[in-house]
Amino acid sequence: MPTIAIVGAGPGLGLSIAKVFGGHGFDVALISRSKDKLDALVTELDEAGITAESFPADVADPAQLTGALEGAIARFGRIDVLEFSPHAGLTMTVPKDVTLDNLRPQIGSLLYGAVAAAQTVLPGMLDAGSGTLLFTTGGGAITPYPMLADINIAQAGQRNWAINLHNTLADQGIYVANIAINLMIGAQAPEGVPHRAPDDIALDYWSLHSRREAAEHFIGV
Repeated sequence: MPTIAIVGAGPGLGLSIAKVFGGHGFDVALISRSKDKLDALVTELDEAGITAESFPADVADPAQLTGALEGAIARFGRIDVLEFSPHAGLTMTVPKDVTLDNLRPQIGSLLYGAVAAAQTVLPGMLDAGSGTLLFTTGGGAITPYPMLADINIAQAGQRNWAINLHNTLADQGIYVANIAINLMIGAQAPEGVPHRAPDDIALDYWSLHSRREAAEHFIGV
């Protein structure tokens, strides 16, 4: 069975992605900080007939993240698809108020976490000559929002690196894409707020993995 590892898994988009890939025959490794929340997701996936296991780790701690992914590799053999979408916490920070202290958590979780995750799963993908890396950012990674200056910096770095990976690994069988989500994720939203249901967005991830073409996919209005 192929395996997808979802880093930053939660009851929204992460669970929806797990269900879509699981429905196509994938086993699922779920990684995030809370074991209790992960175990609840595993139970829900199990009830849907999808093999899943939880691997708790703080994404901001490279050693923990690497250990969790190594545990998933030991359990399932190797990781065929990595989806990376942790949440480092949303803070309202305008550009002039960016400091090392408020930038460091975003860089640690989003950029360093992405690098640590990829470096853990890439050797197996390269040995096999196939694999998919899907990195999720917000729309501010492309067009920054003044009130989200700290997270935009980290996501822009993550996006730049993901596209560089796409351009340099394709000839080795590795497909990499950045997915920029520029709307509210949810089946419902306040009036006038653009949104899409997580189950709907998850289908885009499957399409990207199946087609293996675009370096970037924008989800917005």
